[in-house]
Amino acid sequence: MCDVAFLLLTFFILTTQFKKPDVESIKPPSSISEKLLPDASLMTINVTPAGTFYFQPVENGTERIQLLDNMAAKYKLPAFTNQEKVAFTKVQAVGVPIGQLKGFLNLPEDKQKAFKAKEGIPMDSTNKQLIDWVQQSLAVNPNYKLAIKGDVTTKYPKVKGLFEGLRDIDFLKFWLITSQEKSN
Repeated sequence: MCDVAFLLLTFFILTTQFKKPDVESIKPPSSISEKLLPDASLMTINVTPAGTFYFQPVENGTERIQLLDNMAAKYKLPAFTNQEKVAFTKVQAVGVPIGQLKGFLNLPEDKQKAFKAKEGIPMDSTNKQLIDWVQQSLAVNPNYKLAIKGDVTTKYPKVKGLFEGLRDIDFLKFWLITSQEKSN
């Protein structure tokens, strides 16, 4: 019996996917909703207290490379090298404008993890790169789902611009990530 318990414990430890830490500290607002996020095909937008946007593409490596190629074509950038594509498959979240992405991907992995974006991905009335990331992800796989995780102190106009951009591409179903309120 002890051997079976040990084997089961080992199996669950080895097959469990641990949640990656956020790029920046984000404290989501609380809610009473008990709905769970889907596990697969989920892309996430993180909004920091300062209103900086990060985009987390889905985990699938080949689809990530296709997304990177789509963004390069949309913005008429030189093709990404194989080394940059491999680096992109390992990146937790994109937090730089598309023009600076090559430089970011060429940083050593430890410097990428320590990198803090000053401006994040542009998302305003004149430059909607964040919406392009979502749109090009949907071009790779239209079944992707989106979750938005914003900080409780983020100013509403920043988030409103994101919602309007999603409306403009007719993407109206997404999850808002919240923390669970304690029940009384």
